[in-house]
Amino acid sequence: MASVRRARKVAVVGIALSDCGRVDSATPYDLHAQAARRALADSGLDRSAVDGLASAGLGTLAPMEIADHLGLRPAWVDSTSVGGATWEVMAAHAADAIAAGHANAVLLVYGSTARADLKAGRRTAGLSYGTRGPLQFEAPYGHTLIAKYAMAARRHMHEYGTTPEQLAGIAVQARANARHNPHAMYRDPITVDDVLGGPVIADPFTKLHCCIRSDGGCAVLLAAEEYAADIARPPVWVLGSGTAVSHTAMSEWEDFTVSPAARSGRLAFARAGVTPAEVDVAELYDAFTYMTLVTLEDLGFCAKGEGGAFTEHGRLTVGGGLPVNTDGGGLSACHPGMRGLFLLVEAVRQLRGEAEEGRQVHRPDGELPRIAVASGTGGWFCSAGTVVLARD
Repeated sequence: MASVRRARKVAVVGIALSDCGRVDSATPYDLHAQAARRALADSGLDRSAVDGLASAGLGTLAPMEIADHLGLRPAWVDSTSVGGATWEVMAAHAADAIAAGHANAVLLVYGSTARADLKAGRRTAGLSYGTRGPLQFEAPYGHTLIAKYAMAARRHMHEYGTTPEQLAGIAVQARANARHNPHAMYRDPITVDDVLGGPVIADPFTKLHCCIRSDGGCAVLLAAEEYAADIARPPVWVLGSGTAVSHTAMSEWEDFTVSPAARSGRLAFARAGVTPAEVDVAELYDAFTYMTLVTLEDLGFCAKGEGGAFTEHGRLTVGGGLPVNTDGGGLSACHPGMRGLFLLVEAVRQLRGEAEEGRQVHRPDGELPRIAVASGTGGWFCSAGTVVLARD
C-alpha cells in the first residue's frame, strides 16, 4: 500500500529583490539570477535544498529556461500565468505541493526589464493580448487594458458615488509610503490636486492613477517546516490561500464592481482561520488606484461601495488603520510587469520587522505585525490569488 504523508506546515524562508527601478545594463535572466541568489542567501539554505521552481513570463519553455539558467534541476515546476495574480496563485500551488510532500523547497522567481526595453526600442509601449478567442469581439474597437479598468472604475463611481478625489487619495498614500523606501522609484510627495491635474490616460484615470514602469525582479523561497531550524531568518508561515478566475471578455463580467478577489479572499481567510479584522498589513496589486479600492472591499475590509470612504484620512499609510502597499506599491515603488511576487516579499519583510525606519508597521501595542495578506489581480480583473501569512 502506498504510504500517506502527513500534511506539513509551510513557511517563507527567504526573500529578496534584484536591482530595481532603472536597470539599463542587465537582462531579465540576470535579474532572475540575482534575485534567486539573494533569496537563497537570505534563507541560509544551500541551493541543493531547492527541488521546486515556479516561474512565468520569460522564455519559450518557462520555467525550464530559468531552471537551466539558475543551474537547478527541479522535480516540481509551475509555469501558471494568469497576469498579475500569477505569483499568489503559484505560491498557493507551491504551498499545497510542499504540504503534500511533493516538494520540499520551492523557489518563486521573476525578473523583467520592461522599462529598459522600452527605452532602448526593444519593445513598444503597447501591450497586446492578441485577437483570438473571446478577445476577437473587443479588439476591433481598440479597447485597451487601461480602458477596461477605467470602465470598471466609472461603474463603481456610478453605483456608489466614489469620487475622483478618493481614488486620487490612494495614489497620494502610496507615495507617502514610498517616501521611506530607498528602493522606491518615486519618493517625492504628491497631493490630490497633483493627481487630478495630470494628463488624462483613460477617464477617470490621470497619469498618477496608473502604475509606473520599471525594471526589477524578486524571489521568494517556500519550504517545509523541517527547514525552520536551519534558516537564517525567522520563518513566516503560510496560513491559507485562495485562487479564482473570472472573465476574459468584459461582456461576460457580471458586475464591474466585484473582482475575483471576493472569492479568492474568502477562501484564503477561511483556510487560514482568520478574519480581515485580524490583518495588520495588506499588500494589494495596484496597477491602478481603483484596484486597491475594490480589492479592499472584496477582501472584506469594508462593505461593498464603502471603499472610497474607507481609504480616506490616511488609513492606508504606514501609520494608518490598515497599512496598504507599505513599499509604495506599483503606483510609486516598482512595477516591472507582473508585480505579484513583490507583494509577498514586502509582506514577509513587514512581518519580520525588517522594513526601514518610517515604513515599518507596528500594531497599536507597539509590537510587530502578526498577520499580513498579499492579494494579486491579473488581466483586467480576470484572476485573483490571495495568501495569508503570519509570523510566530
